[in-house]
Amino acid sequence: MKEKQDTFDMNQERGATMATVSVIMGIYNCADTLPQCVDSILAQTYPDWELIMCDDCSKDDTYDIASKYAQKYDNIVVLRNEKNYKLAYTLNRCLAYANGKYIARMDADDISLPTRFEKQVAFLDGHPEYHVVGSSVIVFDETGDKLIRKSTEHPVKECLKKTVPFTHPTIMMRKEVYDVLGGYQVLKRTNRCEDRDLWFRFFAEGFGGYNIQEPLLKYHESLSDYKKRNLKSAWQGAQTRLYGYRLLHFPLSDYPYLVRPIISALVPDKVMYYYQKNLRGKR
Repeated sequence: MKEKQDTFDMNQERGATMATVSVIMGIYNCADTLPQCVDSILAQTYPDWELIMCDDCSKDDTYDIASKYAQKYDNIVVLRNEKNYKLAYTLNRCLAYANGKYIARMDADDISLPTRFEKQVAFLDGHPEYHVVGSSVIVFDETGDKLIRKSTEHPVKECLKKTVPFTHPTIMMRKEVYDVLGGYQVLKRTNRCEDRDLWFRFFAEGFGGYNIQEPLLKYHESLSDYKKRNLKSAWQGAQTRLYGYRLLHFPLSDYPYLVRPIISALVPDKVMYYYQKNLRGKR
């Protein structure tokens, strides 16, 4: 049975600015971290970019802070949802507005290092055989930098059995790839799993990507992130994995991995945080 999406017309909005890189970012209740995030984009050594933020009906000062940046800089645009639609829908609104040749992702609590766009654009310009480029990250929390988390240099679809092939806010993707994929799927099961769902479809279409081993982004990760886990989101994660395993024709012997999100949700938050912080580090 075909899954029913909350539909959004990807052609109903289109920006007036033209830039090589369109940065898309959903923002929600992130007033404390947004300025540092946007300032890191303003500090990029690569100048030809536009930033498209969509506020998902925040309850704090997020929209006002974003609007002040948009008033000051012509290449920053702020959209706003009339209600809270979650991240997949919000990113699709940004995509519909984007004009760039390349689409870069960013999250409002992360920090792009100054040469990120310059190095990713150079890579995609020089390697037409790749459709997306990500990078390793420096993991940090409120107390400072913690570790370097490496990403697989040449990820393949089999990576999706255990993990995701790219750290979502590090990616820069060719715009035509997003067009082929139809953006992000807006479904109940993709809530908090929109990136994994994207990668299943990405590999199903025969696309390929690369991860620059140098960290190009500081990735915020704290105990509060793990407290957002629950059995409902774990079940949605398992459903998304099942969808992807079928799409990529993984053998039945791989299906035990489907329950990993549910098992993880049963592990205490502090234990999972310690594991991520101390055991998934530099390698």
